[in-house]
Amino acid sequence: MGSSLPQKEANLFKVIVKSYETKQYKKGLKAADAILRKFPEHGETLSMKGLTLNCMDRKSEAYELVRRGLKNDLKSHVCWHVYGLLYRSDREYREAIKCYRNALKIDPDNIEILRDLSLLQAQMRDLTGFIETRQQLLTLKPNHRMNWIGFAVSHHLSSNVSKAIEILEAYEGTLEDDYPPDNERYEHGEMLLYKISLLEECGLLEKALEEMQKKEAKIVDKLAYKEQMASILVKLGFLEEGEKVYRSLLFMNSDNYRYFIGLQKCLGLYSENGQYTSDEIERLDALYKSLKEQYSWSSAVKRIPLDYLEGDKFWEAADCYVRPLLTKGVPSLFSDLSPLYDHSGKASILEELLLQLEDSIRMTGSFPGRTQKEPPSTLMWTLLLVSQHYDRRGQHDIALAKLDEAIEHTPTAIDLYSVKGRILKHAGDLAAAASLADEARSMDLADRYLNSECVMRMLQADQVGLAERTAVLFTKDGDQHNNLHDMQCMWYELASGESYFRQGDLGRALKKFLAVEKHYADMTEDQFDFHSYCLRKMTLRAYVSMLKFQDKLHSHEYFHRAAAGAIRCYMKLHDSPIKATTEEGDEMSKLPPSQRKKLRQKQKKAEARAKKEAEEKTEEEAFSGTSKPGKRQHTRPVDLDPHGEKLLQVEDPLLEATKYLKLLQNNSASSLATHILSFELNMRKQKILLAFQAVKQLLKLDENNPDCHRCLIRFFDKVSSFPAPVTDSEILIRNVLEAELPKISQLHGRSLVEVNQSFLEKHKDSLMHRAAAAEMLLVLEPEKKLEAIKLIEDSTNKLAPVNGALGPVREWKLEDCIAVHKLLETVFIDEDAASRWKARCVEYFPYSTYFGGCRSSAVAFSVNHNIQNAPENGVLAYQEAKSEESHSLNGKLHAFKDLTI
Repeated sequence: MGSSLPQKEANLFKVIVKSYETKQYKKGLKAADAILRKFPEHGETLSMKGLTLNCMDRKSEAYELVRRGLKNDLKSHVCWHVYGLLYRSDREYREAIKCYRNALKIDPDNIEILRDLSLLQAQMRDLTGFIETRQQLLTLKPNHRMNWIGFAVSHHLSSNVSKAIEILEAYEGTLEDDYPPDNERYEHGEMLLYKISLLEECGLLEKALEEMQKKEAKIVDKLAYKEQMASILVKLGFLEEGEKVYRSLLFMNSDNYRYFIGLQKCLGLYSENGQYTSDEIERLDALYKSLKEQYSWSSAVKRIPLDYLEGDKFWEAADCYVRPLLTKGVPSLFSDLSPLYDHSGKASILEELLLQLEDSIRMTGSFPGRTQKEPPSTLMWTLLLVSQHYDRRGQHDIALAKLDEAIEHTPTAIDLYSVKGRILKHAGDLAAAASLADEARSMDLADRYLNSECVMRMLQADQVGLAERTAVLFTKDGDQHNNLHDMQCMWYELASGESYFRQGDLGRALKKFLAVEKHYADMTEDQFDFHSYCLRKMTLRAYVSMLKFQDKLHSHEYFHRAAAGAIRCYMKLHDSPIKATTEEGDEMSKLPPSQRKKLRQKQKKAEARAKKEAEEKTEEEAFSGTSKPGKRQHTRPVDLDPHGEKLLQVEDPLLEATKYLKLLQNNSASSLATHILSFELNMRKQKILLAFQAVKQLLKLDENNPDCHRCLIRFFDKVSSFPAPVTDSEILIRNVLEAELPKISQLHGRSLVEVNQSFLEKHKDSLMHRAAAAEMLLVLEPEKKLEAIKLIEDSTNKLAPVNGALGPVREWKLEDCIAVHKLLETVFIDEDAASRWKARCVEYFPYSTYFGGCRSSAVAFSVNHNIQNAPENGVLAYQEAKSEESHSLNGKLHAFKDLTI
């Protein structure tokens, strides 16, 4: 580096490099300028100056200098390396790899460049190149531990586990007998555990067990050692030894459910589906009774038997489990018991048990069969649990009555207000639910969870303004709204985006959804620093686990919701384009295409200039105000599009939607929503074969789903309306469809009308299936509109089977009935039928603000004319209008204080 310079300038060049490494950028710039005064075209100095400027956020100058330096010295590996570092800082990893490869052509054995290249290859999952680079690093520096480990990991990631084991064994062969020293015992132990996990993954269980027994003294993490040992013993069938290990693990942590499952497997008492014979239940009961005597403090040992016990034994075990928790006052008790409601018959037993406990405490002040008096709070917690039980069964009247009694008993219990809000949300009164959540929040202003729950309820009720002002109470001073983005508060952004979408504000909705997508992109980038850190610290098992997690990161529910929301926004934007309403827009539309293009270019330049001025202003403000002497405050760039208006100005919304659809198809292929969106999008794009592919995937996943049926009928109805094919592509599409048609079992020898009728007969007792069949009847035979409406109106809201998991509850769900009402309004366009349906649903959902139920807050505040048009989510325009008067962020919402339930 700097070899072509005289001694004095060569020393200055070293100062530039050292200043860059120590982040003394001003000093580095000073040295670079000193060299360039004498040698203005020195390529390596120009490149290093550009790299230094890049770290000072002067990117345009940086790229200009680096490119100039490279042009002056194309055969310098430093210039190519710096160019790669510049691309890497901008996350242009593929371009950075090209630069590194060019640098290696000039200096093939440069360790630093090879190391940087390997990190990028790991990031981009270029596993073939990763192996080659790691092998080259090992060849150049075989005495460096990190090179051995990196080479082994590269083969592991490429699914060549046996080769990875060979490399680790070769590395161990280079070590002395007394290795490791005390300061490296943990790192060496982690390497041994990683090697054992590879042996287990490869199926070499005997060798893995032998390795564990031989190297036990060198492994520091004894908990991980025992867990690995237990896993291997069970896989080898050494169940007695495995039982001993699991019992020793239980002694260390008697509330770890995985240890109990492992112990059951060793005793032959574990079933994946949770179904056991009477003999197995007796043996399990005996096992857990003995464990309960040994670990009397363990919560898990008392809770697990509730999953397999039945009848009277279940009653007895549930009674013993619930009583001390009611006395103690555990708010999460219902969440703990909630999975039991999916077991047939247990919901009814729990109801009898809870009512018996309530009656006994109310009458005698103690539990049944006891003389010891319970504290007064026990009745309140029992009433809370009973109300949550009835809420789960859909009996909201009883649930709210119990809660009101509990609130009258203990008005200061915050959990009562939170749960009441949750029940009202389930019942369909989201505005009242938001009010109660704020009531709970105001009772403890230092509780972040209560604040977050309140914000969520407000967003569900489309009270976005109130929600934002409430959320920022727990953010830092300054640009508070951006703090929520910096904290990657995705639940808030998703709920806010969905609220904006419901209100038709596509710009803001898109901005929120795309912010969530950016968080996932940032998470992908965040793994970069761990490629070198984990190899250096030898946290290899965690590292490989993190890489596997990153590979399926975009299959997470939050990303799925954000991507689906963005796709829906773009499709809605395509269906109803934003029209230019300003005079400027009208004038532009009158211009010829060439002048319109020039005007757009001028507008873009003006926007760029405004952005640059805003950034310079922000930079000046940052320099003028410092948190510490000499230190610059971190500032965010100015958001020039706070309402997402520019996001709506896309030339092809469907093209933008396709980008997110591909991510969903790659990462959430098992989701029905993915393929429904694919169908809708490709039908709009006239991509017939891709739409057909979506239909096939939907039928494969769930052919009985109402939305799948809609897609099937709509697709083939659309295809049947096409004229005879003329072009080669049209003929090809027709040939493919004819070849694939026999594989669609629903269509064998039947017309679409017959397929729809068959679907209706098969699912005649389901509201949503009848609605789908009615909608498709309207599509196929528009003249039968009245008959289609009658199909929906003839649906009956039956009681679910008494012996079902939830007991006697109505089958119809509020969200389904709302969907049917919207269908009658928007698709059938029949106000009379929609009104009849609304009047019918009012009886089933008296708390729903959408249907104007007699017990909803919409009726309580019918004085306001906006209430009559309450949207689906139950937001009250009255509350928004009066928000400044009635809502205090540090006090209570009084809008629903006198609401009679």
